[in-house]
Amino acid sequence: MKVTVLYFARLREAVGRDRETLELPAGVTTVGALRRWLVSRGAPWAGAFTEVKRIRAAVAQDMAADEVQLSDGVEVAFFPPVTGG
Repeated sequence: MKVTVLYFARLREAVGRDRETLELPAGVTTVGALRRWLVSRGAPWAGAFTEVKRIRAAVAQDMAADEVQLSDGVEVAFFPPVTGG
């Protein structure tokens, strides 16, 4: 399965890119599995995903919990919570 991963804010800075298209290994079928697989890739993803205390995800521009299933060609965005004022 191929997905496009978008990184925002501090995550984008930490991984040094705003997006990448990835061919996922078998078994990586949910948002949570994708997050764990990205961390397992090592630097810079491991650092980026552990530095930010809470990372939110969206699948096809809808907020998504770790249990949400991925489908071929979908866009997955990861971003830290936003504060305003």
